Amino acid sequence: MGVVHSVSREVRELEGKTGFSSDQIDHLHRRFKKLSRDQPTNRNLRRGPSGLAEEINFEDFLTIMSYFRPIDVSMDEEQVELCRKEKLRFLFHMYDSDSDGRISLEEYKNVVEELLSGNPHIEKESAHFVAEGAMMEAANVCVGQMEPDQVYEGITFEDFLKIWQGSDIETKMHVCLLNGETMAPCH
Repeated sequence: MGVVHSVSREVRELEGKTGFSSDQIDHLHRRFKKLSRDQPTNRNLRRGPSGLAEEINFEDFLTIMSYFRPIDVSMDEEQVELCRKEKLRFLFHMYDSDSDGRISLEEYKNVVEELLSGNPHIEKESAHFVAEGAMMEAANVCVGQMEPDQVYEGITFEDFLKIWQGSDIETKMHVCLLNGETMAPCH
């Protein structure tokens, strides 16, 4: 005789909100508890002056992880495009630390520095050059040839979509749980 598995109302709500199964939620909850050292919240290590939460709770963690679910193979083109935009919007907001709707050169420099900070062979000045080069490339893609006195204010979400056009973000932005179980697809 099998064991009856009862799912709480809270877990069912999280399933609906995030697309994860109750087993996946349970697995991610154990991970969250490890990361937070059994505390109800986990410190958000992202720096920035905006209204970002200094700490995240388990529901916040699940919501963030839901952006990394693989695409459901049964989705039509419109649904895939919607999922793609959701993933890109999430990524855009990670760069736009002051939430002004534009990724400035300074914000991009901060992200590049954070990404390259683990590499002892890359100096901070090199990270600045990388960021400036990427911002110039973004301006080229989004604005075209600029006049010498023209200033590129930063990357808007529409620019961000142009930059990522043709890339396979919907399959690059997903993770599998470490025990080999895959996450539930976007829906």
